[in-house]
Amino acid sequence: MLKEKLDALAQMMAEHVARPFPPSFRGLDFEGQDMLLLDADAYGYAAGVRKGPLSEQHRAGLARLTSVCVKVLPAIDDEYVAEYYTHVRDMAVLAAEIESLREK
Repeated sequence: MLKEKLDALAQMMAEHVARPFPPSFRGLDFEGQDMLLLDADAYGYAAGVRKGPLSEQHRAGLARLTSVCVKVLPAIDDEYVAEYYTHVRDMAVLAAEIESLREK
């Protein structure tokens, strides 16, 4: 099951880099969150999860990131941007699920 989830995460990451970042969100703080950093952090945590287990500090950062995604998504009213950040959230959630599987 872990291998399948890691493969799915790799696919999500490939899809993510193929999508253009929403230019209107570059440098934008949304609900107190820099949206470019949110995007970069999600990808970085996902890449870390693919390499192996995260440190306790990084697991906490990933948990914080997923809660921030949940907070900002409802406030986005642009369809493309909402879809883009839904993908970011889903990638972070899958990375967190993989970390949970490793803890067992």
